[in-house]
Order: sequence, then structure tokens, then C-alpha cells
Amino acid sequence: MAHVAGSIQIEVEVERVFDTVADARNEPSFNEAMGSSELLTAEPIGLGSRFRARMGESDPDMIITITEFDRPHRLGSITTSSIMETSGTLTFVRAGDATVMSWDWQVRPKGWFQVFTPLVGPMGRRMERKIWTGLKRKLENAQPR
Repeated sequence: MAHVAGSIQIEVEVERVFDTVADARNEPSFNEAMGSSELLTAEPIGLGSRFRARMGESDPDMIITITEFDRPHRLGSITTSSIMETSGTLTFVRAGDATVMSWDWQVRPKGWFQVFTPLVGPMGRRMERKIWTGLKRKLENAQPR
């Protein structure tokens, strides 16, 4: 198992950051590696909501389940695929007119992918930083000037 954690400050109000992240259908708009994401359960999005996502054309489907939903403070989830399981939380803290969003994930490779466990931490930290920097860019650029 690998631990992946970090944080980023986004110059947007906390409710907007939380709502954007909670709806995984938004992720392809800020995560260039994600090809698609669809809601599998009924709206509104909340505890127990499930999504099917795909990173690339040939990558296996991932199922994302919201395991904790405390708007706009905490969002917990578990993401499962045939190659790994990722669980943890995102926290959102108001910092004036901005938001500090932190992530804390436990990543468990499955099957023969377990060989890569020592690389998951460093690679995961880079990937998460890139994803959330994309979110920051998207939300801050959409702000009225």
C-alpha cells in the first residue's frame, strides 16, 4: 500500500471547489488523463453516489463511490479498478476568499501490479499535483475579473 497526500490553494470559494470535485463528471474537464466519467446513481450527488470513469481508451473502467459527504468540508471516496483500489478523503478549508484543498489517499495495487507498489507513492504524488493544478487553473480562469 502507498500513501499519497498533498494540498493546493485555489483562489475560489470553498463551496464551488467542493461542488466541482464532488461531481466526478467534471473531472475530464481538468484532468487531461481522464477520458470520461458518468454518474451511475440518481441525483443529487451525495453519500453513496457512484460514477464509472475511464482514464484512457484502453484502460479498465474505474468505479468511484462517495463514502463521506460533508459539504463543503470533507469528501471521502473509494475508487476501484481491476489494477488498484484508492481510498481516502479530500478536505476543503476556507482561506479568506480562497480554498485550501488537501488530499489523503491510500493506494493498493492489485495482482501483478503490486510489483510497482514502491513507485506508486512518488508517481501518485506527481499525478495528484497535476490533476489538482488542472482544477485550480480551470476554476480560477473561470472567475469573473
